[in-house]
Amino acid sequence: MTRRASGVIAAGILSVLAAVGCAVSTASAEVNYSGSKVGTDPGQISRLGPVDLKPKGNDQLASFSGGCFWGTEDIFRQVPGVVATAVGYTGGNLSNPTYEQVCTHTTGHAETVLVEFDPTKTSYKKLLSVFWENHDPTTLDSQGPDFGSNYRSAIWCYGVDEFNAAKKSRVEAQSKLTHKIVTEIHMAQPFYLAEDYHQQYDEKHGTHFCPIGHGT
Repeated sequence: MTRRASGVIAAGILSVLAAVGCAVSTASAEVNYSGSKVGTDPGQISRLGPVDLKPKGNDQLASFSGGCFWGTEDIFRQVPGVVATAVGYTGGNLSNPTYEQVCTHTTGHAETVLVEFDPTKTSYKKLLSVFWENHDPTTLDSQGPDFGSNYRSAIWCYGVDEFNAAKKSRVEAQSKLTHKIVTEIHMAQPFYLAEDYHQQYDEKHGTHFCPIGHGT
């Protein structure tokens, strides 16, 4: 059981969640904590559900799993050109999982951030760079104090172009590291929204949790 999950079960209140959450880290040079607001309905997921996602206009979608999704979402919300984000669960074998079910490490889901971005203001390559720089892709099923398959490192791709770009970026990231990268790369799977109290957690509470920096 993770430190965060223990806090949820034992206390069941957000103040305790904040107290026992993931380790705080220094912001990466890839992002700017400007406090600017972005949307909370990427791919119109609140209306379309976990499968039939459709970004607005010419926007595009991306999904990343980098450990605790509180901090991972917070990082992506600071990237200029990101239009909307939400946290949820993907890659598992159970429909509409709850946080408690995911924390049993039996459903196969990863804590994931769904990102909608404007490709005229940022690029998928930029988002990949932010992903690699703000978690440790060399630790299997864990990030910092959190352990379990739901904290695994993964990229979920919307289309062949993203899949190929993600694989190329993994090779480039590996060239800078000594330890082997264990990040999975898959085509996107159904994305189930996490509970409301997980959404934009850091932004709501004025914290910057979880991202712990890349491995070596």
